[in-house]
Amino acid sequence: MRALCGSIITAGALIGLGLAAIGLGTRYQSLMGGSNPENLLFVKWRVLDSPMQVLLVVLLVSLLVGLGVTFLGLAYHHERRHHERTRGMATTTKEPGTF
Repeated sequence: MRALCGSIITAGALIGLGLAAIGLGTRYQSLMGGSNPENLLFVKWRVLDSPMQVLLVVLLVSLLVGLGVTFLGLAYHHERRHHERTRGMATTTKEPGTF
């Protein structure tokens, strides 16, 4: 269940990052300066608006948290299944000569 929740958080963060990229492209499309590729300008981090910076930071942090929860959830899931399997094997084996 933890892995599923983490993957949902990760998917939401990735969708949010995609929408943020579209929003950034729409907002700063006028900086292109025409169709000539030599006039291409890159928007630096310090030039971005404060809400856009906060949005990107929050989405990146939620992406990292979601990935962490996913992998930790998968690790604990497999460890739990391993312990359940070995516990079941220990109870089914009997000593020779016992009834």
